[in-house]
Amino acid sequence: MRITRVSVAVTLLLAALTACGPTADTGPDDAASTAAPASEAPVTGTGEAAEEPSADTESTATLPDMTGKGLQSAQDEAQAAGFYLLTSHDALGRGRNQLLDRNWKVCAQTPAPGAHATGTEVDFSTVKLEESCPAGGDQDEPEEAGSTMPDFAGKSVKVARQALDGSTSITVEDVSGQDRMVLVESNWQVCSTDPAAGAELDGQPVTIGAVKFGESC
Repeated sequence: MRITRVSVAVTLLLAALTACGPTADTGPDDAASTAAPASEAPVTGTGEAAEEPSADTESTATLPDMTGKGLQSAQDEAQAAGFYLLTSHDALGRGRNQLLDRNWKVCAQTPAPGAHATGTEVDFSTVKLEESCPAGGDQDEPEEAGSTMPDFAGKSVKVARQALDGSTSITVEDVSGQDRMVLVESNWQVCSTDPAAGAELDGQPVTIGAVKFGESC
């Protein structure tokens, strides 16, 4: 009976030691517990983000030939083609503003007809409907005057005034003998200046003799 009790005690002790000891066996459950979290997707490729097309990429469209068309029609057609930066100028070099576009026609355009970025500025060279386009292209406005009086003959009084220094005292006289007031200076052409063309400019007052375009000096 004594031996049996000892054997039973030894057996129970060995069973307890075996239950508490580490096991070398790792089953499927252990492998799953060491796997990467499901929320972490595997990384593939180079790791560089793909470049998206720029939203600022400018489109290209075909600019029609508007030569000979009325300015208003030319502007409408350019806008319909996708061009919205539009400007115009007086091809005769008189500095007139195109206030009523339907009264003007297109002599030339910049840029030329063809494919261009839609952000390109389109400039129309124009004359009034009853006028002829200058044969040799746009007539140039006089350059800014320096220390010498430019030759303004045939130019509009408006561009002559703009070419002189802003501090210059200017008097405009009708030399037709009709003693008219010069109100719209872009409609009057210069016949003479005092000081004369080529004379030194040193702050002295300037007198411009003029007649309306279409009249003889």
